[in-house]
Amino acid sequence: MGAQGTTTINLGAFPGSSDASVAITGQAGILSGSLVEAWIFPIATADHSADEHWVENLIVSAGNIVAGTGFTIYLRDGNQEYEPVSIKGLGSQPRVYGAWTVAWVWN
Repeated sequence: MGAQGTTTINLGAFPGSSDASVAITGQAGILSGSLVEAWIFPIATADHSADEHWVENLIVSAGNIVAGTGFTIYLRDGNQEYEPVSIKGLGSQPRVYGAWTVAWVWN
């Protein structure tokens, strides 16, 4: 295994955003052909409990490898593909907001 770790991805203050990313740097041994993976890790942040990490529908992926440097982790809201929509009787539905814990590994 090359390396592993955790980070946070922040979608900003309420009402948040539909997507965000974070660059993982300092990975001197990573190659352009390395495999990278990332996933939601249920560790509480200032914005969300560990339980919220389990139930929120977030999609995480990793890619954009830069050999000798690192890669990028992408997070997006799996509940909505677009900006908030108005639902009859409920008003505008917010996007995902705040910081989320993400684990990662590359090999």
